[in-house]
Amino acid sequence: MKYDIKDISLAEKGRLRIEWAAKDMPVLSLIKKRFAKDKPLAGIRIGACLHVTTETANLMAVLKAGGAEVALCASNPLSTQDDVAASLVKHLKIPVFAIRGEDHDTYYAHIRAVIETKPHITMDDGADLVSTIHSEYTRLTKDVIGGTEETTTGVIRLRAMAEQKVLKYPIIAVNDAKTKHFFDNRYGTGQSTIDGIIRATNRLLAGSIFVVAGYGWCGRGLAMRARGMGARVIVTEVDPLKALEAVMDGYDVMPIAEAARIGDFFCTVTGDINVIRREHFLKMKDGAIVANSGHFNVELDLEGLKEVSTKVREIRDNVTEYTLKNRRKIYVLAEGRLVNLAAAEGHPSAVMDMSFANQALCCEFLTKEAKRLKKTVYPVPEEIDQEIARMKLDSMGIKIDQLTEEQEKYLSSWEMGT
Repeated sequence: MKYDIKDISLAEKGRLRIEWAAKDMPVLSLIKKRFAKDKPLAGIRIGACLHVTTETANLMAVLKAGGAEVALCASNPLSTQDDVAASLVKHLKIPVFAIRGEDHDTYYAHIRAVIETKPHITMDDGADLVSTIHSEYTRLTKDVIGGTEETTTGVIRLRAMAEQKVLKYPIIAVNDAKTKHFFDNRYGTGQSTIDGIIRATNRLLAGSIFVVAGYGWCGRGLAMRARGMGARVIVTEVDPLKALEAVMDGYDVMPIAEAARIGDFFCTVTGDINVIRREHFLKMKDGAIVANSGHFNVELDLEGLKEVSTKVREIRDNVTEYTLKNRRKIYVLAEGRLVNLAAAEGHPSAVMDMSFANQALCCEFLTKEAKRLKKTVYPVPEEIDQEIARMKLDSMGIKIDQLTEEQEKYLSSWEMGT
């Protein structure tokens, strides 16, 4: 079995951490039991490009229990947990190609190693796997029945491919499932981003001014958690509806150019490029701390920052100090990559339980339905979303009401009025 990881001797530590994560992933555990019995993925090869974390390891175990052959690479150079990669190789015999801190060339070499296993289903987080297949391995697309996409950034890229008629196989936007983005993006990103910022800096948030760039589900969660830590939160937005919602939620809203002058902490969660640019860095006060929790580090104009700096140094783990020409110092966390994964451990297992349950069930759906699907991006089937929500509630010991026959009839009719 081919693989490329940092150190196989880390496997036992990884196994214990994977076991710990599994204790808070009851939905995935239920799916694993059914998959082990029914083998719905028998004969299917799955190529996955995901953050190599304890939660991802539990998803890989479910897919393998379902009969799939799985190969895994990292979807970000700084998100790999090396002990988890080692455990997947040693204990589950899954080919893993991921090393924390790998350079650009190694990152793409690992993606190509997964592609060369000739997957029937792709599982992506950011669409680098899909885009590499479409640009370098088009001959293999005839054997791919479908794929899934985990994150907002990837869905944006894949929808652009579909609109331009270049997408070669159907993709299910797992990111858009209600049991994914309502929980993973809001509660997961909110908590884990704050966790990453605090681990990297050990700075007090209470009493500070915390600027959140973007008020999508990730931004909502981050703003909520920053306020909960006692920070005064400022939101920057380009969408008038989201900006209005932020105002109605009680946050200050202003352009980034204004927020740059007064913020103590900045974090981007937009999925777009150059959200904080050199002109904004030049306006920041001495000691400002800048992070990104969007999928790619392009949200921060780091080249522009470097050009207006006279000195760059690592002052502590995951903190780079830029001394500007105006002598002020700006601190960038985790090289501008996902601070929640690069400086912390990513989302809590409880929310990834639902996200990865969507991944597993969508793979099963693709094996059954891919032949009737067009080469475009699809939402997660409503019945899968509902099933995951029901299983999560059951695991929490929560009961809910059911519609009576009279209520169902009323909701499906038009004749009855006041």
